[in-house]
Amino acid sequence: MIELVGFDGDDTLWHSQEYYDRAQDAFEAILGRYIDLASDGLRERLLATERGNIGLFGYGAKGMTLSMIESAIELTDGRIDARDIHRIVRLGKEVLSHPVELLPGIRDAVERVARTHRVVLITKGDLFHQESKVARCGLADVFHRIEIVSEKDPPAYTRLFRELAVPPERFAMVGNSLKSDIAPVVDLGGWGVYMPYHSTWAHEVVTGFTMTERVVEVLGADAIPDAIARMG
Repeated sequence: MIELVGFDGDDTLWHSQEYYDRAQDAFEAILGRYIDLASDGLRERLLATERGNIGLFGYGAKGMTLSMIESAIELTDGRIDARDIHRIVRLGKEVLSHPVELLPGIRDAVERVARTHRVVLITKGDLFHQESKVARCGLADVFHRIEIVSEKDPPAYTRLFRELAVPPERFAMVGNSLKSDIAPVVDLGGWGVYMPYHSTWAHEVVTGFTMTERVVEVLGADAIPDAIARMG
C-alpha cells in the first residue's frame, strides 16, 4: 500500500500558469509594436531563450522576466524603448505578486489523504516566490514536509525516498505535469495521480511517455483520495 503521498504546488494546489499566460499575452502586445509576431516566431524564440536560461536562472517569474527582456532586445535588434523594458519588468512583478487561489476541492482532498498517509509538498521554482505561495496557501501545516527543489528529476525524488525512508513503490505523486510530477516517479517504480490543468507551459509538455497501470488520471481534486486508496 501507499505510505507517502507527494503533492505538486503550481497548478495542482493553486492556480499559477494562467498568470504566466497573461504575462505572455501582454509581452506579445508590447513586442507587436516592433515586429511581426507570426513571421518572427516570437513564442518559439522566447521558449528557446527560457530553456537556455533555466540552468542559470532556474524556473519561475524572475527567469521568465529576464528571458523576456533578452528576447525583446534580440528580436528588435536593440530598438525596444526603455519604457517598454520597464513594462516587461512590471509584468514579472505582477506574476510574482499574484494571489494564491486554491483549485476547487483541493483543500478537502489534501486533508482527506493526510488522515491516512504522510503527505509532502514538492514544488519547484524560485525559492522566495515558492516560499511565499506556500505560506499563503493555508495548507502548509497539513504537510509532513515541504520540499522546494530546482528540478523535479529522478535524483531529487531518490533523495526524498532515502531521507524519508520510503521505497519508491510505496510513494504516489499527485500533479499536473507528466514531465515533472509523474514520469520520473513512475520510472523509479512509484505511482502517479495525474490531474491535468487547463493550461500547460510548453516546456512541461512531454512526448513519448506511456500511461501505465501505475498512473491514474483524475479530472478533479475530489477524485484524488479514492485514486490513492486503490493503489498498491
